[in-house]
Amino acid sequence: MREETRATRYALVTGGSSGIGLETARGLSALFDVVGIAGRDERRLANAAKQLRPGALGRIETFQADFSSLEEVRRLAWDVRNRFGSLDVLVNNAGVWHRERTVSKDGYEDTFAVNHLAHFLLTNELRDTLVASGSARVVNVSSSMHVRPKSLNWDDLMFHERWRGFWVYGHSKLANVLFSNELARRWKDLGITSNALNPGNVRSNITRNNFILNALHRSPFARMIVMTEAEGAETSLYVATAPELDGVTGRYFDRGREAKPSRPSTDEEAARRLWECSQEMIDAVIG
Repeated sequence: MREETRATRYALVTGGSSGIGLETARGLSALFDVVGIAGRDERRLANAAKQLRPGALGRIETFQADFSSLEEVRRLAWDVRNRFGSLDVLVNNAGVWHRERTVSKDGYEDTFAVNHLAHFLLTNELRDTLVASGSARVVNVSSSMHVRPKSLNWDDLMFHERWRGFWVYGHSKLANVLFSNELARRWKDLGITSNALNPGNVRSNITRNNFILNALHRSPFARMIVMTEAEGAETSLYVATAPELDGVTGRYFDRGREAKPSRPSTDEEAARRLWECSQEMIDAVIG
């Protein structure tokens, strides 16, 4: 592990090679000594780092990992622990939206696997690194679509039946808020805060696998009402850095302001059950 001064400040953004994640990393790179970006494609990571370095306060580090594989997520956490002395901010931003039901490398429904399970594992694997900062923030990027499901689909979390892209994505975003709230409760005495957010209706690459949504987001009309990726990153940056949010945990933010999440996302029993179920799913694959 590198020898760093005690004052060195570290941040990590998943899905940081493009879209909202890249713009979030851009904002953090002006404030933190070391900013890491994690992504699946090495070439895109290298291009993103090249874009970020001219305006960065310090170093830009890249971490390659496929969030569809829990083993790769665990390797990513190991890499972060060995390259970062501590971790002040973790932005769980990576996400996917599929047109058709897709299975992860571990056999799980891929939207749930990437959007929730991977971040659940990564955050828990980085617990000691976050604690080492003395006052860390975990920022969980959800969506306004978390309000659509009335509960998690407990009878079929993997959506073997009645798979619909909109519904499954919203389901994973509900899981993000439930996880964020449960993390806040479980880690409240560790000096780590956990908050969730909706970045807004953003024109980003997450819709690249959906022809209709991608076309709508790129249309001239959408450009008048849909936020840019830089605008979409503003809430993540606010939750990650605002001094007035020191010690604030278990909250939900919508386009730069604290807001009320859906009622199902505040269900403490559901959050506890999701935590335990997520751990069981991970243990079944990598122990």
